[in-house]
Amino acid sequence: MDYIGIVIAAVVSGLVCGIICFVLGSIHRKNKAEAAIGSAEEEAKRILNEAMKNAEARKKETILEAKDEIHQLRTEADKEIKERRSEVQRQERRLTQKEESLDKKLDNYEKKEEKLNQRMKEIEEKEKEIEDLKIAQRDMLKKISGFTVEQAKEELLKEVEGELIHDKAVMVKSYEQQIKDEQDTMAREIIATAIQRCAADHSSETTVSAVALPNDEMKGRIIGREGRNITALESLTGVDLIIDDTPESITISSFDPIRREVARIALEKLIADGRIHPTRIEEMVEKARREVDATIKSEGERAVLETGIRGIHPELVKLLGKLHYRTSYGQNVLNHSLEVAHVAGLMAAELGADINQAKRAGLLHDIGKALDHEMEGSHIQLGVDVAKKYKENDAIVHAIHAHHGDVEAKTVVACLVQAADAISAARPGARRENIENYIKRLEKLEEIANSFNGVDRSFAIQAGREIRIIVKPETVDDDQMVLVARDVAKRIEEDLDYPGQIKVHVIRESRAIDYAK
Repeated sequence: MDYIGIVIAAVVSGLVCGIICFVLGSIHRKNKAEAAIGSAEEEAKRILNEAMKNAEARKKETILEAKDEIHQLRTEADKEIKERRSEVQRQERRLTQKEESLDKKLDNYEKKEEKLNQRMKEIEEKEKEIEDLKIAQRDMLKKISGFTVEQAKEELLKEVEGELIHDKAVMVKSYEQQIKDEQDTMAREIIATAIQRCAADHSSETTVSAVALPNDEMKGRIIGREGRNITALESLTGVDLIIDDTPESITISSFDPIRREVARIALEKLIADGRIHPTRIEEMVEKARREVDATIKSEGERAVLETGIRGIHPELVKLLGKLHYRTSYGQNVLNHSLEVAHVAGLMAAELGADINQAKRAGLLHDIGKALDHEMEGSHIQLGVDVAKKYKENDAIVHAIHAHHGDVEAKTVVACLVQAADAISAARPGARRENIENYIKRLEKLEEIANSFNGVDRSFAIQAGREIRIIVKPETVDDDQMVLVARDVAKRIEEDLDYPGQIKVHVIRESRAIDYAK
């Protein structure tokens, strides 16, 4: 029991001690907190005091700075005001000076105006005096002459007009005489200059071509068995092959240069190939025709390029190329056209005319000669028609139409083409009349043969001593061939003049061709 009581007493004592310690600790913490709060309040008061002191000091500094700035601004403003006042004073002085100057000028103008008014009054008075004198003189003249004013004017104008007409007639006559004296000289100088600047070749064309052979044995191969090769070649090309004793050479004769060139190229190809028979001859003739067509195109393009002309229709270019194989009085027509173009252009340059138009008209003036052996009509009319067809302008068409005087030349270009054409034809050795007549006779011979019904094509050969006519086998039979030959011969006798006799050779050939597939 005592032990339990002791334990209880000890526990109670411990609890009492704990409570006392807690209370004492709380009191100590409270005192410590109160002491800390008091210290913080003092520190806060100290900081606040320092802040107020600093703020007061900053305020004083700011006020001082503001005062300094205000003082500086005031000083600058005073300075600027002073400068502006000075400028205003200067402007005022200038205005005052200008005003004084204007016043002086105004005074001068007023004085001058007074003088002018006085002068005007004097002039008016003098004009009045002059008018009075004029009226008095007019009255006196009326009394003396007996003419009214209108009659006097009319008389005076008649006299002056007569004098002017006389002077004008004298001047016109003088100018006409001067122009007549100078025109021949000027024309000669222009033409001579153009001819000197255009050095063109001129040579007469022939109607035969020679083909060289590797040996004389080739002549027999060209003739073929029973003459079939030479006959086929002559029939396909329309030329006359002359094989004579001339060593290693065959002569091709034809008035048509295109046929002659086709035959020459075909024969040279056959000789180079070595295979000569009718079928091969047909192939080579066709190739030769294609080559000649290509040459015609290239020659036309060369002519256009050489003259520097642009915008010519492609068909006209082809016709120009055909002129390479066309002759007129033995003169190559394309070379003649080029020469005319150059001469006309040079003369146009001397006269100040249109050079390009003169060259174009000169190049195209004989374009109808590419067609006159294929179509009816003169080369002038054919040229005019083809130029219109391919949209050449009216000045070019007129120059073509007038270049032989068929119509009157109304433009400078037409006159230049006429002169250039005459110059080109008049060059020594440029033309041969007999060749032209010979070619026309052969063309007429073929034209007569082609006019008969059933004729496919015809070729004048042997220098016009033979006409070879190929008829259509489906139209003309063997009996009718005899009639065709007789009718053609009779027509030739009626329409042509020729030396000796002409052989009419009618050929009718039928072929059947098939292919093994």
